[in-house]
Amino acid sequence: MNRNVILTCAITGAGDTTAKNPNVPVTPQQIADDCIAAAKAGASVAHIHVRDPETGGVSHSVEHFREVMQRVREADVDIVMNITAGGGGDWIPDAEDPTRGGPGSDIQTPRERHEPVGELLPELCTLDCGSLNFGDMVYVNPADWLREHARLVQAAGVKPELECFDLGHVWFARQLQQEGLIDGDPLYQLCLGIPWGAEADTETMLAMRNKLPENANWAAFGIGRQQMPMVAQAMLLGGHARVGLEDNLYLKKGVLATNGGLVEKAGDIIESLGGRVMTPAETRAHLRLRDPSTGHIVKKALETAAGGEA
Repeated sequence: MNRNVILTCAITGAGDTTAKNPNVPVTPQQIADDCIAAAKAGASVAHIHVRDPETGGVSHSVEHFREVMQRVREADVDIVMNITAGGGGDWIPDAEDPTRGGPGSDIQTPRERHEPVGELLPELCTLDCGSLNFGDMVYVNPADWLREHARLVQAAGVKPELECFDLGHVWFARQLQQEGLIDGDPLYQLCLGIPWGAEADTETMLAMRNKLPENANWAAFGIGRQQMPMVAQAMLLGGHARVGLEDNLYLKKGVLATNGGLVEKAGDIIESLGGRVMTPAETRAHLRLRDPSTGHIVKKALETAAGGEA
């Protein structure tokens, strides 16, 4: 069991969720405000996508990411920033010509996906570790693209969060590490409950956890109604956790959530199990992340309130 938990809040995704919950942030200012609210609620990390402010749909704009980052860094709170680098992989075959992408397809090269990370240098960025039947579309991320992307992240000095949506993704993430494309102790995120990837249940989380390298840090999340059960399960199995409106729109049945409310609820679960949420400073030290105020890697682990290393 892990008693010192890094709690990530996934602020807003790229899915069609804005009409389902008006609390899903859309504009850069709204996304930054929710990062700040998550920090005040006790989150360790904010994971961000950006959206088109006019439509609420997918955006890869470096300027939108830049505005979010600047607003958060200028606020009177601290939180570790994690930029998505997994956008631009959506493939929906055209109904008349399935060799071509149809409406809704959105494909970027690894270099294009990396652009916001390379320019803004967050402490963390995601690296989605394979292709997947993702609901009714295909998420495209071939092995050679992943190797190229891993090299770009490595050269930028940003720590990748290795997002694994199925057991084969864990296998390939280990391969990236063996090839020297992942520096230091790897950080894994086990992404559970997305149709048609790994299911959000104890057996699946345990199977994926048991395939991780010995030196791995890891977290897990479930989507929808499995979000809070997976917070508890990840902690009990020795991992960290993630919540947020990217993955779940409800605080409880019939009650629409906010990011701050989801963080508070997850924090209560962690505390009720005898744990605590790590501060952003402790998170940087534990994961050996870059300190945004100095640009240097934090090398010394901090002492936690419980008396041991974070």
